[in-house]
Amino acid sequence: MMMHMTFFWGKNMEMLFAGWPGSRTGMYALALVFIFFLSFLVEGLSHSRFVKPSGPNSSSSSVGLAQTLAHTVRVGLGYLVMLAVMSFNGGVFLAAVAGHSLGFLLFRSRVFKKPDDQPPAKTVAALPLHH
Repeated sequence: MMMHMTFFWGKNMEMLFAGWPGSRTGMYALALVFIFFLSFLVEGLSHSRFVKPSGPNSSSSSVGLAQTLAHTVRVGLGYLVMLAVMSFNGGVFLAAVAGHSLGFLLFRSRVFKKPDDQPPAKTVAALPLHH
């Protein structure tokens, strides 16, 4: 297959692996869902804390290793999304952006957070006016 150097629209493409998704419409749709899910997962891993920085029964080295493993998985998945977008297929690009957007909306934005989950708003004390 030809390697595109500009954005194109179409289902006949290769992404990440030789011959995948190929020229079949169903495989192209599966590839778009896969990229959407990967970018959604990257965004979720970016804004989630699976490992607490300190705990009463955990050593700092085991916590550090767990955090490093989570970071490694997130970066690896992010690079897979980047490589898929480098196929220059418009559908893949839109699927990646949509996955990142939905992931941000659900994991990071304040839309679905309870009021007690948000940090308190900073207030600025009013300064007295001198005439």
